[in-house]
Parts: sequence; C-alpha cells; structure tokens
Amino acid sequence: PVDVRAQIASLLPANAVDRSAWAIDIYAAFTALEIKPTPQNICAVVAVTEQESSFRADPSVPNLARIAWDEIDRRAERLGVPKFAVHVALKLSSPTGKSYSERIDAVTTERELSEIFEDFIGMVPMGKRLFADWNPVRTGGAMQVSIAFAERHAQEHPYPYPVTGSIRHEVFTRRGGLYFGIAHLLDYPAPYDKCIYRFADFNAGPYASRNAAFQNAASLVSGVPLDLDGDLVREGDDAAKPGSTELAVRSIIKSLDMNQPTIRRALEQGSSQAFERSALYKRMFELADRIERQPLPRAVIPRIVLHSPKITRKLTTEWFATRVDERYRRCLVRAGAPTEP
Repeated sequence: PVDVRAQIASLLPANAVDRSAWAIDIYAAFTALEIKPTPQNICAVVAVTEQESSFRADPSVPNLARIAWDEIDRRAERLGVPKFAVHVALKLSSPTGKSYSERIDAVTTERELSEIFEDFIGMVPMGKRLFADWNPVRTGGAMQVSIAFAERHAQEHPYPYPVTGSIRHEVFTRRGGLYFGIAHLLDYPAPYDKCIYRFADFNAGPYASRNAAFQNAASLVSGVPLDLDGDLVREGDDAAKPGSTELAVRSIIKSLDMNQPTIRRALEQGSSQAFERSALYKRMFELADRIERQPLPRAVIPRIVLHSPKITRKLTTEWFATRVDERYRRCLVRAGAPTEP
C-alpha cells in the first residue's frame, strides 16, 4: 500500500496541492471498490480529476452567482411565481445570519450553493414551493460526479466512510468526490479496448459508447438515420410510444426474427452489461458485419452536445473524452506504462 500510494502521488500533475492526501483517498477508493490500482486505472482517475477540477475538492465555478440567479428565475417563471416575490423572499435572513440574496451573490463553489438551496428549501415556504425536495445543484466534487448517481450507489453498496450530514455533503469532500467519481468511471465491466470510451461514458453514462455503436449498426441495417447518443430507451418511452432507436429496430423485425416485446426487453438492458449478451445485440451486429463485410466497431463515442448553465461555449462528449484522453496518455508516459494505439 505504501508503494502504491507513492506511485499515485508521483503521477499527479505538478500543480496538485497536498499530493499525499489525494493519493491516500484515491488508493482508499480503489481498495473499497476492489479495483486494481494499475497504472492505467490510476491514470484514468488522474486524467478525469485534472480535467474536471485541477485537483480541487470543491472547485470554484466562474459566474456561479449569475448562474444561480438565472436558475431561480427560471423555476419561478415555470411555476408562475412572480419574480419580485421570489427576490423579496430571498431578502430574508438565512441560518448563517446573512440573507439568502447576500449568500448567493457571494457564492463561488457548488458546495456553497448547494448548502444555500438546502437552507432555502428547508426554512422558507417559498423555497419549498420553488424547489420542493429538488436541489438544482446536480454535480459536485473533484470529479464532478452526479449527486443522483452517488446517492443510488450508496444505497446499493456500503459507503466506506462515516456520512457527515448526507451523501450529497460527502460528494463535496475530497474522499467522497473521489470515491463516487472512481465508482462512476471504473466500477463496471465494459468491453472497451481503449480508455477513451470510458471517458465518454463518464460524461454520457455507463455503456453509452457501446450503445452508440449498436445505434450505428442499427442505422446501417435499417437505413434509418439515428442520433448516436447512446440512449436506447429514453425516459418516458414505452411500448406504445417507442423512441427512434426502437422504431428503427422494429423496422427490420423480420430480419431479426424477433417480436416487439423481445426487442423492448433487450433495449431496456442498455444500462447494463447484459445488453451485449442479448440476442438482439448479437443479431444486429451479425447483420451489420455482413453488410460491411468486416466487423463494425463495438464502441463509438456518443455524439452529444453538452448543455449546462456552467457551459458557455459549444462542447460535446467527444471534446470531453478527447481532452481527458490526452491527459491520460501523458500520465501513462510519466508512469512508464505502454500507451494505447
């Protein structure tokens, strides 16, 4: 363990502060999740963390106060609440002694903003009306992991640390942000020959790259253009109102020799490893490979334009995965490990 932690510390970027503490928490997460601390796995974590936060447990976000006010005004408009009424409510004193407005104006990190919304929701009737139990701060920590993912993961797996307040609070700590970020990045089996697809999945969701490859095959076989976004079944889709991927697959139902319920059940496995073992997955690639006269790629970076109040220019999942992959390769060089082709 001492040698592994020393190796992790040596692979952190030069500007990382408190290197030994970061190394301890990364190693602890690997141990708790039973992930081997290989140079490849270590460098994958280092690359994502460097990209997302430059190794800051609770990184500052430019223009966060403006982003927060915009979100508050959007919620008020959506619910038909007069904007001036919301701003008057925010003039009230919060548990810290400062008004909510003063705290929002001074906010610099997502942890601070999340705590403001928690106080506002819990203490002020207007807060419950606007946000109910929904805190609009949805990602956080050194790896910018989804808080909803962290909460689900903690329900399904034992969290290795004492919980201070809530899992949401843990995400904004160094140890919690790394633990849940590493779980999201590495704690699932994926059939990828290059780590760039895991980086794309980190941004778009587990197995998104595999699913985008399936969509590519389905589009080729059916002749139906599809968005290669990795979403096989969108939220709200059902058998009576299927999405575009399901409709494309249904259009070749005779070639697949399957019925609609079988297709639906297989597509619903898109967030798990089980999908690639399904008859639908195997048959689709069998048909596509035959058309192309060569094996189609089994992983494709999803084509997704990223949308977030924090994003001020056009960014995509491909941009994110490529930037992280560049950092990953530099880390492998530092580690003296073979780089991927």
